[in-house]
This record gives sequence, C-alpha cells and structure tokens, in this order.
Amino acid sequence: MTTIRVLLADDQKMVRQGFTVLLDAEPDITVVGQAVDGLEAVERTAELAPDVVLMDVRMPRLGGIEATRRITESRTGGAADPKVLVLTTFDLDEYVFEALRAGASGFLLKDASAAELADAVRVVARGEALLAPNLTKLLIEKFAGMPDGPGGGRLKERVADLTERETEVLALVARGLSNLEIAGELVVAEQTVKTHVSRVLVKLGLRDRTQAAVFAYETGLVRPGRL
Repeated sequence: MTTIRVLLADDQKMVRQGFTVLLDAEPDITVVGQAVDGLEAVERTAELAPDVVLMDVRMPRLGGIEATRRITESRTGGAADPKVLVLTTFDLDEYVFEALRAGASGFLLKDASAAELADAVRVVARGEALLAPNLTKLLIEKFAGMPDGPGGGRLKERVADLTERETEVLALVARGLSNLEIAGELVVAEQTVKTHVSRVLVKLGLRDRTQAAVFAYETGLVRPGRL
C-alpha cells in the first residue's frame, strides 16, 4: 500500500494537532510535517516533498494563497509534484477561488469530518480535478462566471486552438468528472482521455486539471447551471 505523505500548514496549533491525529489514524496516510505560516509551508514542502499540503488561507508572514502559488510554480509536471488542498471556512469564498486560480487542487472546510478529510486527501493525491462535494464547483461558478471577471476574448482565443474532442474533454473536466467517468461519457478508453487532458494542458499552458477547470469557467465554456 502506498502511503500518502501530508504536510499541515495552519497557524492554529489545535487545528494542526487535531488534523494530525485524524490523518495518522488512516492506514494509507501519514503526516510528515507541520508549518505555522505560509513561508514555512513553502520551505517545508521543498524540504519534505509531501504528496499533499493542507494549506490554511489566512496565516502570518505569508498567506495561504501566495504560498500555494509558490509551491505550484515549482512543479515539474511529474506525478510526484505536491498537491495543495486549501483549508477554509464559509466566509472565505473569494479567497478560495483565488487559491484555485493559484494552483490549489481544491478546498476543504475546517469542520469536515474525519472521513471527509481523509477522502479529500486521497482525491487530491490522485491528481483529480476539483473536490467533491459540489460546493467547490459552486464557488467556481459564482466567481469565474461574473461578467467582468478575468475571462474574455484573449482566453477564448486559446480555446480555439483545441480540437473539438479536446474542448469536449475540457468541459467534462470542469464538471469535476474523473478520467474514468469521462471515458464512460465519451465511450473511449481511459488512456485516450488521459492523452486528451495532457494535450489540453500543454496547449493552454496550464499546470493541472484544476486550473483547466477554472479556465473553462473563466472563458464561458462551462456556465453556471450547466453541469
């Protein structure tokens, strides 16, 4: 069994300790380190090479969004690159979306159950797009779909570089479907889907599936209510 290595970044000691106890109780997950702020999170990620970083949004010295950006910008594109899972509360919607745009793989509310926490870590470690439940997709719909948002003609021109099938795959990624689910939807092999996703990322200059999903909403390829 492959063990998922996790780094916890939160300025609240009780949160770090609580999550450590919950995650270490899982047979396939281990907490390899903790960080008290974003700067230490970046440093410890480089030092420990965790599979997943649980990142709080509001921390001293360096916030979670900028820390996420620095970590994701250091990725090489390999399967071993660290994934970032943002920890937040309901009143931080804007920050959550910015974290997703910065390269986070999804987010989790701090009051999540032990099972939800462990499942979220596993989903992110597998390199899946956005996290269930659907709250993540609702956030993207809310902020990426705004009329005066960061989308526009320049981004839509990049979509034109995709083939019809690649555009179709991108839209399904944005809906939160896994490679296996997309394969079932399009009646093709899962490896074929993986190839299409890789080509989409290269053509659009995106780092991962999460940024591809955000891009799809920003350009209007996927719109609120059309999931």
